[in-house]
Amino acid sequence: MTEKQEKIITAALDLFAKEGFRNTPTSKIAKQAGVSEGLIFRHFTNKDGLLEAIVNEGGERFKMLYADIVLENDAKKIILKTIHMAKSITANKEDMSFWKLQYKLKWELDIYDAKKIEPLERSLSMAFEELKFRDPKMEAKLLLTLLDGLATRLFLDADFDLEEAIDYLAKKYNLIK
Repeated sequence: MTEKQEKIITAALDLFAKEGFRNTPTSKIAKQAGVSEGLIFRHFTNKDGLLEAIVNEGGERFKMLYADIVLENDAKKIILKTIHMAKSITANKEDMSFWKLQYKLKWELDIYDAKKIEPLERSLSMAFEELKFRDPKMEAKLLLTLLDGLATRLFLDADFDLEEAIDYLAKKYNLIK
């Protein structure tokens, strides 16, 4: 990705987060990025193409979050690392803004791609199966749903204690004392 494409995406992320996708014209994105509006169209075709690039970037970043989890062999570590993945989205202000926008877009535009999460869900399911959970596939789905809810809560409630929730989940699955 070129430096100008990155500037466009960064400006779009910021404006979409503040004003919403539908309320943000490409002219405003171009102005904030310090580029011509035509350059946005050249690189991304239109605003939907820009959105697609942002969503694809989210998919790639999400894969990076769980890459080492799907390579893990220890069942308890798979579950624990998955639970701790929630902390990764709060690593710094830029990451937090990026993930907050991903969640906002998911709701605003009804975007959800379950395929992005399939490798992680499979790894969790195998981990729960190895640990003799009654319904490992459902347990994996429920844990991922809980984590999705934790992220939503984190973005909407400035006082939400993510660390407390993570510790609770780790104890619930007997991963820590």
